[in-house]
Amino acid sequence: MNKRQNPAEFLKKVIGKPVVVKLNSGVDYRGILACLDGYMNIALEQTEEYSNGQLQNKYGDAFIRGNNVLYISTSTK
Repeated sequence: MNKRQNPAEFLKKVIGKPVVVKLNSGVDYRGILACLDGYMNIALEQTEEYSNGQLQNKYGDAFIRGNNVLYISTSTK
């Protein structure tokens, strides 16, 4: 059985790995989680922006303000 982990443990494990960041607006950003802080401000690398499941744009690095984040999940890229 898997050991339960708190959100801080999860976030430490996914740094350097592909993630999906869902914003309150419904837009998804997919990329490599470079770092984040206690306010959930996020830095992504190799970032792709998706709206309604459609690729809208590609960025090198992206910085997302934490108050816009609905959730962060692991990605199966």
